[in-house]
Amino acid sequence: MDIRCRKTGCVFNDKYTCKAREIMVAKSCVCKKFEKGEKELVDKSRQMFSKTPIYAPQRDSKTIKIDCQASCLFNKNGDCQANGITLNDLKNRAYCVTFLKK
Repeated sequence: MDIRCRKTGCVFNDKYTCKAREIMVAKSCVCKKFEKGEKELVDKSRQMFSKTPIYAPQRDSKTIKIDCQASCLFNKNGDCQANGITLNDLKNRAYCVTFLKK
């Protein structure tokens, strides 16, 4: 499972890959595990067509638990069943943009 996160100020973000042990997506699609780090990193993925950002290797889905409370097509009894998820930095919060309404 590919887990990408553009919330670069989170302590679990390592070169756009989430390194948290688990992710909880709330009903509002907000990542409840977001923890602000000491310094805000610049989101270079916004200029990815001019210079490719450096990504950390993707994580195996067996190494991370993804809980979901959203009314999403990929939510199966509280577990995310998507092939991968992307968390985006919107309105100063980390939102799951893989969300597809049921």
